Amino acid sequence: MMGVRKVVVIGAGGHAKVVIDILKSDPTVRLAGCTTKAPGTEVSGIPILGDDSVLPCLYEEGIRHAFVAIGDNRLREKLCRQTAEAGFELVNAISPRAFIAVSATLGRGIAVMAGAVIHAEAHIGDYAVINTNASVDHECRIGTACHIAPGSALSGNVTVGTGTLLGTGTKVIDGIRIGEWSVVGAGAAVVRDIPDDCTAVGVPARVIKQRN
Repeated sequence: MMGVRKVVVIGAGGHAKVVIDILKSDPTVRLAGCTTKAPGTEVSGIPILGDDSVLPCLYEEGIRHAFVAIGDNRLREKLCRQTAEAGFELVNAISPRAFIAVSATLGRGIAVMAGAVIHAEAHIGDYAVINTNASVDHECRIGTACHIAPGSALSGNVTVGTGTLLGTGTKVIDGIRIGEWSVVGAGAAVVRDIPDDCTAVGVPARVIKQRN
């Protein structure tokens, strides 16, 4: 039986509020508080402990677990790496109302929101977000620090590269590869591969911006 872990949440915005609610439902977690630069004394019923500069002190006080609850993919990836390098173990925030197949594999620092479905042999990389009512079908590979937004549906064998955002309601047919650090706009239907470092929108999705 896993013991109770004291966890600090890094971030205090809307994404963090959802994560805090999920972590409150985990009997193995005791929330120590959150860090933010924003003013105030508490967020979602837990105390604001200061900005990220307090993390070394918290570690010295015996807090060894953290969750980086930042919505922006690049910033979340950076802060997750820094937090892990500082010695914290990154926990997962998985809603009890999500379904995750026994054969699926999950990395560290992952958020899986209510209504999300992760099917057989899917792999979810470190720091990813599988948001409300998103569906990730069999043998999909979701890269590090991706965000699969609410209501997105991925058919089987889809690959999503590191840091990519699939906007709300995105649909992806089976076998598609979406590159790294790309953005697929809300409501897009992806029926052909999407390259790295681009923005794609529409039905069917087409690239409208390519970044160097």
